[in-house]
Amino acid sequence: MKHSNSSQKIIRTSVREEAYMILRDWIVQGILSPGQQLRDKELAEQLGVSRTPIREALLRLEDEGFVETKPSRSTIVSPIRFEGGLNIYSLVWTLEKLAMEQAFDFIEERHLMEMEAINHEVKNAIDEGNQIVAVQKDNDFHSIYINLSTNDELKRFLSGLKQKLIRMELFYFNQVSDVHFSVDEHDQIIQAIRGGNLTMVLMEIEKNWKESYFRIQAPTERVKSGKEKNEQ
Repeated sequence: MKHSNSSQKIIRTSVREEAYMILRDWIVQGILSPGQQLRDKELAEQLGVSRTPIREALLRLEDEGFVETKPSRSTIVSPIRFEGGLNIYSLVWTLEKLAMEQAFDFIEERHLMEMEAINHEVKNAIDEGNQIVAVQKDNDFHSIYINLSTNDELKRFLSGLKQKLIRMELFYFNQVSDVHFSVDEHDQIIQAIRGGNLTMVLMEIEKNWKESYFRIQAPTERVKSGKEKNEQ
């Protein structure tokens, strides 16, 4: 079993929650890779906890689709299936638009300046090829207006969906040639907010997520067509 380089040990009181968060982050970031077998004993030793919180974390991660238990009872990290990606992306842009509708009247110039600063960090991370920072900063950009929404349930639901998208975007990041266009799309969102045009803002948010999906779709289509050629 491949181990992370982390010597992370759980020291806080909420062992169950912390075990879940660490394992989810390792799956999202690819430290635990798709298809990798997970053994609760080894994970417990790695994190310095008993097997019970690890088992509970794995059950929760299975409910959320991050791990799968095979009939032979072996537990693996779920493969990344691009086919279901559009379902997740469409939920994200729909919920983000709802968050923006609720947040729009509360957005001030300081929030827009923060979004611009984060977008600059997104650009720098893309230029440097630092995929984890780029994807995390992209998430931070959207979080500015999501957090201004008054709907806590929406925020919680979006947060879970975003982890699935982050995993997918990190997995495909190096195969996407035009990922830098997301920076321009963020600028369009900011300009639309500055212009006070909610309808335009909602259009730009949907466009940003649709384009993100299509950017990932392109390399997967290339891989698929390459396989088909090899099979002929």
